[in-house]
Amino acid sequence: MRPALPALLGGATFIALSPIFVRLSDVGPTASAFWRVALAAPLLWPLLLATRRAAPRPVPWKLLLAAGVAFAGDLAFWHWSIRFTSVANSTLLANLAAPFVTLAVWTLWRERPSATFALGLGAALAGVAMLVQASVAVSSTALLGDAFGVVTALFYAAYLLSVKQLRDRGASTLLVMALATTLTAALLLPAAIASGETLLPTSARGWMVLVGLAWISHCAGQGLIAYSLAHLPAAFSSVSLLLQPVMASIFAWLVLAEPLAPLQMAGGVVVLGGIYLARRGSA
Repeated sequence: MRPALPALLGGATFIALSPIFVRLSDVGPTASAFWRVALAAPLLWPLLLATRRAAPRPVPWKLLLAAGVAFAGDLAFWHWSIRFTSVANSTLLANLAAPFVTLAVWTLWRERPSATFALGLGAALAGVAMLVQASVAVSSTALLGDAFGVVTALFYAAYLLSVKQLRDRGASTLLVMALATTLTAALLLPAAIASGETLLPTSARGWMVLVGLAWISHCAGQGLIAYSLAHLPAAFSSVSLLLQPVMASIFAWLVLAEPLAPLQMAGGVVVLGGIYLARRGSA
């Protein structure tokens, strides 16, 4: 039996570590987003070259550029969200990308969603309102972080749509990852410099945190999920989506001593339930 399910769960867990790495990093949020992809690219390219068996198909560069811009926005806004609000809120709100993708498909390609999707979206938005209310009780900064989390979901939805079109045109998952990762790094570097953030880690520990973010969360996490979804029914993709914010919240509690308020926990459950229903309704 192929270890597809363990790979899916492991990949979701590795990705859930990314907000912990961002919090522990001693560089700025945009800089940590840059290093996440810049340190990942040297692993992805040799792997891509080693596994290619046929002549590559022409790459739709406009779609690739769209994927790179969307992924750069996704990482930049998510890392800022992690700095301003709780790990739980930032991760939950970023996962609203799934229903946003269905809304975009409905708007652009007139693929009408089901009643189950509408119910799930309504529940997810109700959960978001609960999360935002919990943030208002903390600080205006946390509220700004929540807003960045929603923007993250919009960028991530655009990235997923771009990648889907690239895959539909024959581009392999590894090729898309390598090219999009490199392009994203090229876009984030000038943004990090222009922001005036601390760009270089000041210690060996700081470099280790960034290497963990790139190699564990980005390469291993995304790679394991990509492998597992090639061998599992599509419905299993919801497992990774639901597991990531749960594991991120557990890691934040264990490593960062970040507590969860009752309203926040209730809102998180409602958001996760809504996302699950939305995905079931759009399958």
